[in-house]
Amino acid sequence: QVAIALMLASESGLRNREIGELLARAKGIEIVTLSDALYREITGISSPTGIAAVIGIPPATDEPPHGDAVLLEGVQDAGNVGAILRTAAAAGIGHVLLGPGCAGAWGLKVLRAAQGAHFSLTIREQVDLAAALGASGVTSIATVARGGIEPWNIDLSGPTFWLLGNEGGGLSAPLTAAADLRATIPLAVATESLNVAAAAAICLFEARRQRVKAREPARGGLSG
Repeated sequence: QVAIALMLASESGLRNREIGELLARAKGIEIVTLSDALYREITGISSPTGIAAVIGIPPATDEPPHGDAVLLEGVQDAGNVGAILRTAAAAGIGHVLLGPGCAGAWGLKVLRAAQGAHFSLTIREQVDLAAALGASGVTSIATVARGGIEPWNIDLSGPTFWLLGNEGGGLSAPLTAAADLRATIPLAVATESLNVAAAAAICLFEARRQRVKAREPARGGLSG
């Protein structure tokens, strides 16, 4: 749960009915009203919604992840990190672990790209990913550009740790070797690589597809 320390509203935002209702429910939280120009300056957005909050970053936990997790190694682009967080939340993943060299999970660009995913994920930064793999006991899958198994040919019915690497170099050799399996998304012949956020979406939703499929009732044939 994220603690809200302060709420900000622009003058034009106060005239919005939905924003007014949100502020009315913010019992015990200080609300500061700003001019539209100052609000835009603070948020850095040309057309802001008119409401913002100052929040406390949840304290990091040393508790090992349970269930599915996404592990990022050296993913430097804030937009990619945010998009992966958003995809992980949408796919029902509970944990995202960021190793050294990743863009900060709580930076403005990551927060914008994640679109609220931070509130439904347990996020840890500066994690020793190899140690996390060794302590998990969960099947781990390294995403690699070539030589791996297609995700739809892997049994993803159980808890899975997905390893995703740097935009340019991919996963390091030691972390790839530490994984139980390698997965490769087949691409068109003239294409060398796939954006890491797009690769994450394909893998995570293939796992979700398999699990949803497994819950579907069996379809019986016609009886004579």
